[in-house]
Amino acid sequence: VGAALAREAAKKARELTRRKSALDSGLLPGKLADCTSSNPDECELYLVEGDSAGGSCKAGRNREFQAILPVFGKILNVEKTRIDKVLSSDKLRMVISALGTGVGEEFDISKLRYKKVILMADSDVDGSHIRILYLTLFFRYLKQIIDNGFLYIAQPPLYMIKKGKAKHYALDDKAKDKILKEIGSDGISIQRYKGLGEMNADQLWETTMDPDSRTMLKVTVSDAITADAIFTTLMGDKVEPRKEFIEQHSHEVVNLDV
Repeated sequence: VGAALAREAAKKARELTRRKSALDSGLLPGKLADCTSSNPDECELYLVEGDSAGGSCKAGRNREFQAILPVFGKILNVEKTRIDKVLSSDKLRMVISALGTGVGEEFDISKLRYKKVILMADSDVDGSHIRILYLTLFFRYLKQIIDNGFLYIAQPPLYMIKKGKAKHYALDDKAKDKILKEIGSDGISIQRYKGLGEMNADQLWETTMDPDSRTMLKVTVSDAITADAIFTTLMGDKVEPRKEFIEQHSHEVVNLDV
């Protein structure tokens, strides 16, 4: 039965990828604000959480080499589904179309339109979940993008600390405490960003998008077997392994954002 389902899924995937759609017609998704450069080596694609943050990113970006694709809400958890369901998802088709590589049997890394693909989500629980869903997608269906070092995670600040005319940005509470220790707590104001949409375009540029000042994490897979097991445990459809993992590691949690 499992083999029959796999064959049926493969058949549907081939049919979907060969239909006249955004994936094989060369059309780019309508929400994509593309860059002017056509050189993949210098082009960046930001996959941004939501239209509000997408608007700020579009206004603050460097149009020459930075492209913005806002995706509203959470994408499909591909750990629990087959390739035909991946291609049936409007959000995933939009992402794959923007990348240009195709997926499954049609995947071709040489067609990747951006040599930096940057996941950009809020610094909260929902943002973390969205990043995990994207990492699952890339690990399962677009892994060569990770293997070639083209996938990154943006690090937007959680706080802005002002003292007089000086502004300081902190990625997390630890960074905030360090800044306060250095500049003192007298005459300061602290703004906590609830989401990327609260940041002005110039703030997003100087903290998260400017290549000269931003901080990004490059996604790498040093042990594919371990990574595979973790994705299966945490993102799969079996509850018991996930429950066991949480019980084993719950004591390691320092800050829990609920």
